[in-house]
Amino acid sequence: MKALTYTRAHPLNAFAMELVEVGEPQLRADDVLVEIRAIAVNPGEAFIRSVRSAEPGGQAILGWEFAGVVVRTGTSAKGFTVGDRVMGTGDITRDGCWAQQLAVDHRVVAKIPDQLSFADAASLPIGVLTSWEAMFRDQGGLPPGVERVLIVGGAGGVGSLATQLLKARTSAFVINTASRPQSRDWCHTMGADMVVDHTADVCEQLAQAGIHQVDMVLSTAGTVTNLAWIGAVLRPFGHLSTIDLGAPLDLAPLIQKSVSLHTEMVFSRMSGSADPSSQGRILQTIGEYVVSGQVRPIVTTRLHGLTVQNMKTAHELLESHRAIGKVVIET
Repeated sequence: MKALTYTRAHPLNAFAMELVEVGEPQLRADDVLVEIRAIAVNPGEAFIRSVRSAEPGGQAILGWEFAGVVVRTGTSAKGFTVGDRVMGTGDITRDGCWAQQLAVDHRVVAKIPDQLSFADAASLPIGVLTSWEAMFRDQGGLPPGVERVLIVGGAGGVGSLATQLLKARTSAFVINTASRPQSRDWCHTMGADMVVDHTADVCEQLAQAGIHQVDMVLSTAGTVTNLAWIGAVLRPFGHLSTIDLGAPLDLAPLIQKSVSLHTEMVFSRMSGSADPSSQGRILQTIGEYVVSGQVRPIVTTRLHGLTVQNMKTAHELLESHRAIGKVVIET
């Protein structure tokens, strides 16, 4: 089969992916083998490309958000048959979906409703699972007492779906941050009750609207640099959930208010040897929400064909830090 691969980590201006022939994925007992029809490209994958090289003598195949068709099932895979249309994520320690086929644990996969295209389905899994686990943790809803949620980066893939999830499952007042007119319009389309500009004084903008504290902040970008105003706007015993921690963090703004800090990494169940079945169930729920009109797919850029140029274009969009919604490549 063909796959987009590279050997050494590299910056965007030295983009070094190649479309080459590789061996068919090895199916494990819990796996389904999926013929890939669409892939979504994420900022985290662009980051991995820039810092993680392949194992010596090997090739790296990235990509952990896809839609496709089941072509084979492992001996322990349940609930799926050949021909099922599915969407899912994967396992960051295994080869990804930037290829013609993917072997993936069936527990992080869900069937796609008939009303949903492959491209639209591919735009959902990572953002849905990340935002669900970041805000709801391993429960089905927000912590008690959380009525106002501020999402930093409301126009991105995670922010777009976090807003929609909150509107579908809770009565929370949802605030997004966005700085450009296009981003602000998108946030309102996703269902945000209020949008503030994170390049200006967020606390002042909220105060002008009569809001002096929020119960939860979901930070999808810039957490370290924004921590002072995040701490200022959170109420005592509030919650900060973040998906982008990597640099050292000064916790003083949070300690002063006894804030609970939550981190989220969508592959933590798989890498932590925990049962990931809840992720498959969450994706099934999202499919139902899409059919009922409570959640909409977030594709904003569609590229056609698994090619080096299309993948480079996707990475250029992501690394511009101006992308709205999700970039999807239909294969």
